[in-house]
Amino acid sequence: MARLPLNREMIENRLTNIRNNLIEMNKFARLSKDEFLSDVRNWAACETFLRHALEDMFDIARHILARIGGFELGFEYKSIAKGLEVKGVVSQKMAEKLIPIAGYRNRLVHFYHEITPEELYEIIQSNLQDIEEFITEIEGFLKANR
Repeated sequence: MARLPLNREMIENRLTNIRNNLIEMNKFARLSKDEFLSDVRNWAACETFLRHALEDMFDIARHILARIGGFELGFEYKSIAKGLEVKGVVSQKMAEKLIPIAGYRNRLVHFYHEITPEELYEIIQSNLQDIEEFITEIEGFLKANR
């Protein structure tokens, strides 16, 4: 089966969305924990920015794997993360980070009522770099596959 071309415009648009969401989350990351938690709008906005960023990440991942072919796309987001490593799209280190990210994406979408403002604050303090690394690795993949 012939490899289908990547929709680079779609990928670039999703990367831009992710970057924009990171910019917004980084604004909230500059708040103290007390400031962040004191206003429901802070953590509600961060939850939305994070969910959108993660959805865009996995939209990109599914698209790339579908176009590359040779990998059975499962329904689980964790299998998509592993597929990116198997097909050489991202490093093993990035794939290992994407697996818990996939799990968190599922929590945001299906168990949103269990998400706490404190955990959102911890994520924007400690884990946004993982999303930035994803962008870097996808850009590297795109450059290598012109």
